[in-house]
Amino acid sequence: MTTAVIERKWHTTAEVAQMLGYGLSKTKMLVLTGEIHSVKDGRNRRILPRWVDEYVERLAREAEAEWSA
Repeated sequence: MTTAVIERKWHTTAEVAQMLGYGLSKTKMLVLTGEIHSVKDGRNRRILPRWVDEYVERLAREAEAEWSA
């Protein structure tokens, strides 16, 4: 018998805040300004894991550009 593992497809704003080590207010502001992409699902926002990765990668590239300047 095999057990299927269901992976999460979305994260809530609160989950993303916890993953990034940010406060909920800061994370909500990043979502509202479009720095972290999201979709509206009813009354809630949902964030794809790759969108969190894209945000982190963008911050890393910007930091590296500052270091090399």
